[in-house]
Amino acid sequence: MSNLPGDQVVVSQRAGFEALSDMWIKAFSCIEKLTELNLRAIQSTLAENQAIARAALSTSDTQELFALQTRRAQAAMEEVQSYWRHVYNIMSGAQAELAASVQSHFEQRQQDAQVFVETVAKNAPVGTEAAVNALQSVIAAANEATNATIEASKRAAEQAQEIAKNNGAAAASASNGVIKQAADQARTATKR
Repeated sequence: MSNLPGDQVVVSQRAGFEALSDMWIKAFSCIEKLTELNLRAIQSTLAENQAIARAALSTSDTQELFALQTRRAQAAMEEVQSYWRHVYNIMSGAQAELAASVQSHFEQRQQDAQVFVETVAKNAPVGTEAAVNALQSVIAAANEATNATIEASKRAAEQAQEIAKNNGAAAASASNGVIKQAADQARTATKR
């Protein structure tokens, strides 16, 4: 890196543009994965609905029809849970990649700022030590604040992921219970 401030600005702007481009690529990769997941889910749902319709039209036994509905409801619930697990994995992976990229970018900017301050300190005229010290203090405070923000963001993201995971497990448990109860009620109704 050159010691000229103008060159440092150009290098910094280039690095910022590259970091932004990297983040956009990661975001679009996440969108691509979600789109592929949705297309597979739609194709699977259409195929399953066709198979269920054929099976329902070919049976004349009401108990078999209720059993078919119960099996399909259970399978659908498992598919929904699997779908959301995939969405969760895609999103948490993208979040982790973006967080790592942002952190790397901030660390590089911190290093660039430190190099800039050192360059200013070396080339500062006599009598400007107080201003240089103030600049160094500002950079140090900004670095500490940035690091604290990054750590707080990481903790918040981890907590959000844990909450989402727990909510998904609770919803799965509750929905399985509802399906089982509905199946039991359907069996009881057909026996009457």
